[in-house]
Amino acid sequence: MYKIAIIEDDEAVRYLYQVKLEKDGYAVQSAINGVEGLKLIESYQPDIVLLDLMLPQMSGDEMLTEMRKYPWGKSIKVLIMTNLTEDEAPTSLRESGIEDYIIKAQYTPSQVSEIVRQVLAR
Repeated sequence: MYKIAIIEDDEAVRYLYQVKLEKDGYAVQSAINGVEGLKLIESYQPDIVLLDLMLPQMSGDEMLTEMRKYPWGKSIKVLIMTNLTEDEAPTSLRESGIEDYIIKAQYTPSQVSEIVRQVLAR
């Protein structure tokens, strides 16, 4: 069973994705900010992280940069899920090795689950 970490500060959004992904057979854990997200990823070692960029305490791009510094965080797949356009996103994301970039408002939880399936199959 694949493990997914969702790092998202919006409770309703986090809940929607978690319920859909669990229904599709994934083990899911979540965190509400970048600091908690980094701790969760280190201890949980997910196969993929669904990462929002606009997070309290530590932004998603800062969390990703920090995660990539450690051996345990170098190979974890990351799917950015945000409402920032790619032009608005920090340029550091391109150097951090992300799998895909999703504008949350443009995708349903079912579509996101399908993208997760595709990313995990790579």
